[in-house]
Amino acid sequence: MLRSPRTLLSVTSAALLVAGLTACGGTTKDSNTNSGSGTQASAAADPNAALKEGLKIAFLPKQLNNPYSDVETGGGKVAVGELKGEYKLVGPNDASASSQVSYINTLIQQQQDVIVVAANDPNAVCPSLNQARAAKIKVITFDSDASKDCRDAFINQATTQGIGESLAKMALEQAGSDGGEIAVLSATPNATNQNSWIEVMKKELEKPDYAKLKLVKVAYGNDDDQKSFQEAQGLLQSYPNLKVIVAPTTVGIAAAARYISSSSYKGKVAVTGLGLPNQMREYVKDNTVTKFALWNPADIGYLAAYAGAAMASGQITGAEGEKFKAGKLGEYTIGANGEIVLGPPTEFTKENIDQFNF
Repeated sequence: MLRSPRTLLSVTSAALLVAGLTACGGTTKDSNTNSGSGTQASAAADPNAALKEGLKIAFLPKQLNNPYSDVETGGGKVAVGELKGEYKLVGPNDASASSQVSYINTLIQQQQDVIVVAANDPNAVCPSLNQARAAKIKVITFDSDASKDCRDAFINQATTQGIGESLAKMALEQAGSDGGEIAVLSATPNATNQNSWIEVMKKELEKPDYAKLKLVKVAYGNDDDQKSFQEAQGLLQSYPNLKVIVAPTTVGIAAAARYISSSSYKGKVAVTGLGLPNQMREYVKDNTVTKFALWNPADIGYLAAYAGAAMASGQITGAEGEKFKAGKLGEYTIGANGEIVLGPPTEFTKENIDQFNF
C-alpha cells in the first residue's frame, strides 16, 4: 500500500547477471535448502530449533523515503536488533516494476541470510528472487507479494478479502444514503496488493447493498505525492458529481485529502481508504476526512523479520500449519500458500485518532 515512484533491466539480463553473482560465492552458505510455497525440496521444520544469532537480514521496500515504508522497515530494524542479527536497508527511489532487481542481485552477492521484499511487480523480481533462493537465502515478501513460486512466505497486513470489503464499506458510508459516483486513487498499476484489494472491492460493489454506488475510474498516482495530488485534482475535474475518493495507499489518501481540504470540494467530496494516523490527523480534525483504516506498519516489518529468522533457523519451512513465535506479537500460524496474516485493520476517526502515533 502502499508506495512509490528508471533504468529498466530486462528480466533476461537480470537472470544472467544474478547467475553470475551466484557463481561468485552466493552458494557457499550452509543454511538449509529453501522451500516455502516454491518447488524446492526442504528439510523438515524443527519447531524446537533455536533462533540463530548474527543472521544477515536485508529489507527491500517498494521505495526508500516513503513514510509508510519507513515505518514498516523501522519495525523490521527493531526485530533484527532483538534477534541479535545484522540489519540492512536498501531500495530504489521509485516504485517502477524492475527497480528492485539490481538490489536483489547485490544482496545475493553479499550472501544475506534473509531478504525481506515488498514487490513492486509480482513477476519482474521473480528471476532474481529464485536465484537468491538457489543461493540458500530465505525470501520473505511483505506488504506486496511476489509470485508464490519465488518466495518462501508472505507477510500480509490483513486478508485481501477483508481489506477490499472494508474499502467498499467505507465508500458506502461516506457516499451517504443517496450513493453516487466514487473513484479509486491507487498506487502503481502493477502493485500486487493494491490490485487485489481493488478487485475485491469491485466484487463487493456488484452486491445489492452497493447498488447506489458507481465506480467511475481507477486512477494511479504511482505512490508519488505530487502525482497523486494531480490525479485527485484530475478526478474532480473529470467527474464533477464525484462523491468519494477511495485511496488504498497512504500516499494517495494524504495527497487527496490535502487537495480537497483547501478546495471548494471540502464538505462535498469525501476521502477514505488506507492511511497513516500521523499523516491524516489534521485532515480528520478539519473534517476533510471522517474515517479511514490501516494496520500498524511497524508490526508488518517486525513480523517479517521474525518469520525470516525462524525460517533461516529451521523452525519453519513455509508450509501451511507451521507455527512460530514473533517476539512481542506472539505466536503465528502459516496459512495456505505460505501466507502469514498480521491481523485485521483498525478504523480511525476523530474520536480515536489521537490514541495512535505512527
